[in-house]
Amino acid sequence: MSEQRYQAVLAVISDGETVSSVAARFGVHRKTVHGWLARYEAEGLDGLADRSHRPRSCPHQTGAQVEAAIASMRSSHPGWGPRRLVHELDRAGVDPVPSESAVYRALVRLNLIDPSGRRRRDRRWKRWERGTAMELWQMDVVGGFVLADGRRAKALTGVDDHSRFCISAYLMLRETSPNVCEGLALALRTYGVPGQILTDNGKVFTGRFNAPPVEVLFDRVCRRTGSSTC
Repeated sequence: MSEQRYQAVLAVISDGETVSSVAARFGVHRKTVHGWLARYEAEGLDGLADRSHRPRSCPHQTGAQVEAAIASMRSSHPGWGPRRLVHELDRAGVDPVPSESAVYRALVRLNLIDPSGRRRRDRRWKRWERGTAMELWQMDVVGGFVLADGRRAKALTGVDDHSRFCISAYLMLRETSPNVCEGLALALRTYGVPGQILTDNGKVFTGRFNAPPVEVLFDRVCRRTGSSTC
């Protein structure tokens, strides 16, 4: 290949051929010939030698010091995966903190993880879900919502099991049976009555596990509307 470059350069310099005709004869672009001429002028024959296509730098390559820290942490804590290692590197003051994918690649390079050993998903596995919308709602109470006035609220959340549509995000300051049932009633008025409602065994949802079992307000609303709890 270097001989071809030299012949092309000579054709332009010594024989007086145009760059366009030389490019056409050697089957390359005109810019390529101009590049060969510039390299020959700057470096002589050495400039026409084959060059590596490897980039001079690799911005996403993890530095040696960071890789050493990853290796040390992984050796001390074999159970730490890329996510935990990124967290610990951040705590240790590493800047910039590498991404999880960069840490994973570093672990592979360091022979600290076997990529072929990752468990493959069983192709027979299939996500379980109800066949149609409104067969089952999944409801729960979650907390941690800070209001504009500084008070903290909870929410009665709900999704349809088939469509994953959000049927409830009812905020309340206190997790009481009346408040939870107000949120349930709002969802029922808005979207209709599902076949079943799945909740945890919290006392605002059911009293069937009490000793003796009792019917709480949520149980009563479900019974009267024809939606069973599970």
